[in-house]
Amino acid sequence: MSTRAAWSGLGAGVDDDLSPAALLALARERKTTEDRAAADLLDVAARWADLHPPESIDGAASFTIGGGLGREHEEPIAGPGCPLVAEFCVAELGTVLRVSTPAAKKLIGHALELRHRLPRLWSQVHSGAVPAWRARTVAEATIHAAPALTREAAAWVDSQVAAVAGRIGQAQLDRLVAEAVKRFELADDVTDPAADPEDGHLHVDPRHATVDTDDVHFAGTVHVEAEIDIADALDLDRALAHSAATQKALGSALSLDARRAKALGDLARTQTALDLFEQGKVGAKDSDGLPIAREVVLHAHFVAGTHGQVTVLGPTGRLEEGQRLLLLDQLTSWCGDSRTRITIKPVIDLNRVLSAPGHAIPDRIREWVVLRDGTCVFPWCTRPARRCDIDHVNPYDHTADAEGRPQPGPSSTDNLAALCRFHHRLKTHSAWRYSMVEPGVFVWTSPHGHRFRRDHTGSAALDPSDPPGPPRIPQPRRP
Repeated sequence: MSTRAAWSGLGAGVDDDLSPAALLALARERKTTEDRAAADLLDVAARWADLHPPESIDGAASFTIGGGLGREHEEPIAGPGCPLVAEFCVAELGTVLRVSTPAAKKLIGHALELRHRLPRLWSQVHSGAVPAWRARTVAEATIHAAPALTREAAAWVDSQVAAVAGRIGQAQLDRLVAEAVKRFELADDVTDPAADPEDGHLHVDPRHATVDTDDVHFAGTVHVEAEIDIADALDLDRALAHSAATQKALGSALSLDARRAKALGDLARTQTALDLFEQGKVGAKDSDGLPIAREVVLHAHFVAGTHGQVTVLGPTGRLEEGQRLLLLDQLTSWCGDSRTRITIKPVIDLNRVLSAPGHAIPDRIREWVVLRDGTCVFPWCTRPARRCDIDHVNPYDHTADAEGRPQPGPSSTDNLAALCRFHHRLKTHSAWRYSMVEPGVFVWTSPHGHRFRRDHTGSAALDPSDPPGPPRIPQPRRP
């Protein structure tokens, strides 16, 4: 195969006739450019934070602890000693970068942590000695250390990591943070004999049990990782081995690994049922005499067609939890479990417009909006709509009816949208604005004039490379 044929898919600006040596040189050049751009992006994020200190918040900042629609407040997004940031500024940087608000918040937090608490590492990133992603890994660890690292403790971690140019694995990094906690006596009880294998003082409990629901395999499986006590691990291993052997004796043709995995789910269901039974919270029993397990609700959506007089579901559908692909075979296997309760809800016609008097949103209209929007409709937000507020796109006027005026913001599906609490507050208390240009299609405008479209296919920027808009950028004001 010729070089031209093999590399004809390279992007614009790359010569198709490059030799292998030239391609390797190009790869190195592009990687250097990528690292430089990542370092520059951290600098931009830190500067963006500088332009939005708490003093830039318009009016008195308040925050409703109960999760209400409080106004903008100052937010610590890095470790102690880093400057606070006006929380709403994060969203606009995220949309311009085409990432979610939490991802933008993490970027700004890492930038501030590196610049203010890990200055050696910050310098190495900008000199090219350490790639930005390595430095951000360290920043993530020092931001979220428990107990929180003081500036002195973070500086000590910085000196240790900078000495090896950032070449440190996660396990070594965890040990450094634990050592910083001990060295600077940050734990509540520095003599706690929660034994470290070396010196008897480990102040970071490594135990955890993590179910990664964000990364779903096409086969409908998720990754589970845990670190538990040795005694618990041995008990769990024996329980899984026993259940796997029982399944095989009952005729299961699954592999040993698959039977052990299935046993873990069976163990969870049995345990929740026993817990409820022992606490006297289960009033009903299943047909086999066992208490009904705690209910877990999944919302599966399939397109149905007709074949003669029979309704037929398509082979693939959507699992609302996590917006994941769902195979009909998977749903069938779940429904085949004798302890699964199935509820089939009426089909909702999303082409109809539903409305209700007053400001309150009835359940039937909420369900309609949830099914149409899927997630929060702010650009690149992935919060499931079922956990969102239902917002009046054009605000509801509580005095219109009493004064005999037409209602500018009716409680109608063509004026309602799903917004997570943060973006609901953002829309209510900032210069962000949006409109519904078609059913389920929203156009957002940021405080600086950037425009974004969000529909059922996702989010997209509507701006040219240099979008028009007011050039008003808050100037940093120091106390």
